[in-house]
Amino acid sequence: MAGDELERLRRLLLQQSVRRGDFVLSSGKHSSYYIDCRLTTMSAEGQTLIGQLGWAAIRAQGWRPRTVGGLTMGADPVAYALAATSWGSELVFDAFSVRKEAKGHGTTRLIEGCFATGDEVVIVEDVITTGGSAQRAIEAVTLAGGVVLGVLAVVDRQEGGREALQAEGREVVALTTVAQLGVG
Repeated sequence: MAGDELERLRRLLLQQSVRRGDFVLSSGKHSSYYIDCRLTTMSAEGQTLIGQLGWAAIRAQGWRPRTVGGLTMGADPVAYALAATSWGSELVFDAFSVRKEAKGHGTTRLIEGCFATGDEVVIVEDVITTGGSAQRAIEAVTLAGGVVLGVLAVVDRQEGGREALQAEGREVVALTTVAQLGVG
């Protein structure tokens, strides 16, 4: 069944999220394609597939997070899908978001949602390119007293992000890659 779900996710990404053209990525690099993963991660079908596949990947890694989350906005729907899918299972976890900068009012938090000092977490991403967004989320969580178990991405662009995170001692799991999507 997981193979069918993974194939459905790949088809959905190709249909809804992959665009061809001339794009500047957040890293500043130029690319002949862009993966707007939010068109998949924010769809009902995408949420269901990512939740199921991501939950299974977290479980297969042996990670037992209290919470999952990452840098807003790309990580948000991934974290929410995972948390919702976990409800009622033997491995339940909640979600959080890391702001790009702390609020200047109210609680002035950098991390919002279900996160507390000491929590073991999995950092999630929609697309890993250089690993910069995941690194920012890891830094915020670590500074707030959290323990990062690993990183889970929907798509690995295979442009060095996984390797950069692994060089820092982080385990990285991707549900799919650009090579598996036939993009690039």
